[in-house]
Amino acid sequence: MNAKQRSLASVILPVGMLLVAMMSIQSGASLAKSLFPIVGAQGTTALRLIFASILMVLILRPWRTTFTASSLRSVLIYGIALGGMNFLFYMAIRTIPLGIGVALEFTGPLAVALLHSRKITDFIWIILAVIGLALLIPMGQTDALDLTGALYALGAGVCWAAYILFGQKAGADHGVQTAALGVVIAAIFIAPFGVAHAGAALLDPALIPIALGVAILSTALPYSLEMIALTRMPARTFGTLMSMEPAIGALMGLVFLHEALSLTQWLAIGAIIVASIGATLTTTPEPAALVPAD
Repeated sequence: MNAKQRSLASVILPVGMLLVAMMSIQSGASLAKSLFPIVGAQGTTALRLIFASILMVLILRPWRTTFTASSLRSVLIYGIALGGMNFLFYMAIRTIPLGIGVALEFTGPLAVALLHSRKITDFIWIILAVIGLALLIPMGQTDALDLTGALYALGAGVCWAAYILFGQKAGADHGVQTAALGVVIAAIFIAPFGVAHAGAALLDPALIPIALGVAILSTALPYSLEMIALTRMPARTFGTLMSMEPAIGALMGLVFLHEALSLTQWLAIGAIIVASIGATLTTTPEPAALVPAD
């Protein structure tokens, strides 16, 4: 392989990893919805995080890292935010399409990006995001999007914002070990909600293959791929590509769940994506989020 080919591969490989990671996350969310009728969104979140925590601990072995009292506080908040984000997102997609749930949740990192900039052009991205939200959130129409589901998705976005802020702080000290410990904390935080809702149904051995598949597709595989991609591309490029996730979520929902969206809903998702890309490109470069959200 000559120098030109190596240079091209160094660009294509991380981009490909990130695209696969995003498709994996949304495919995992589609698979997770198949568990909702059996153990609910609460039980599904608990199963995903429990299996994911086992996988992440075995892969990253966080016990090898020494945490101070200060860093443990950041990791604790990071883990709770991660658990809340996953829980609220699954609660949202019970009643709203996957792509719309991702778009509404994406307002969290978009808000974080806009808070780090004071440029006049940022008002354009704010306006676009508001337009997207106005088109998605029901305003009195009887056939509009479920309001409760939309609010759950926006709540997941708030948790995503906290996840980014505290994840960057904790990850600066302990890197990828933070991800493993954060998932463990998230599992401990959410497990009681799953047990309270689903009870003994969570112990059904027939659920293990699906739950394990959700954990791998939504957590272990994308987390690993994104960690590699982050080391091989600028944070701004990473953020720009991540802005495409609502569209990927909508496509995965269409393919796997047959969730067809209206033209207005596609335009709303497009407005949020453009706002996210614009905010990423015009704000001061910041470290990208440690791991994916959903």
